[in-house]
Amino acid sequence: MANHKSAKKRIRRNANRAIINGARMSRIRTFLKKVEVAISAGDAEQAREALRNAQPELMRGVSRGVIHKNTASRKMSRLSSRVKALAA
Repeated sequence: MANHKSAKKRIRRNANRAIINGARMSRIRTFLKKVEVAISAGDAEQAREALRNAQPELMRGVSRGVIHKNTASRKMSRLSSRVKALAA
């Protein structure tokens, strides 16, 4: 257990950040899942729209430090190629 006042404060702050970051990750996953569902349903237009909505969410996660930039880029690239293949 922490003994210093600053260490106790850090524990409190870390707990609060974990809650906030968990909510952000959940939101990102929800947007990604909407794209996945549209792809699996075979609906190209809905998949394209869901991808358009998911992209800013991913980049917002990057700017907030929740996910790494390359992870977001990789996810966007893979989803984009799957949506593109669906439309073709």
